[in-house]
Amino acid sequence: MEKWLVVLGIWAMCAACAVLFIRGATGGSSRREEVEERTRAASRASAGNTRTALND
Repeated sequence: MEKWLVVLGIWAMCAACAVLFIRGATGGSSRREEVEERTRAASRASAGNTRTALND
């Protein structure tokens, strides 16, 4: 029985790591769009407004 608990624990840890890895690898799609919008706004700003554009 003890051996089965160890094996089950290892499998559970592997499954949890796989789920967290997949979620981390695919969770940035909405963040990427926000970063692109900020980059466009900063590139349109004049030299005097660069600090303001970066803080937005």
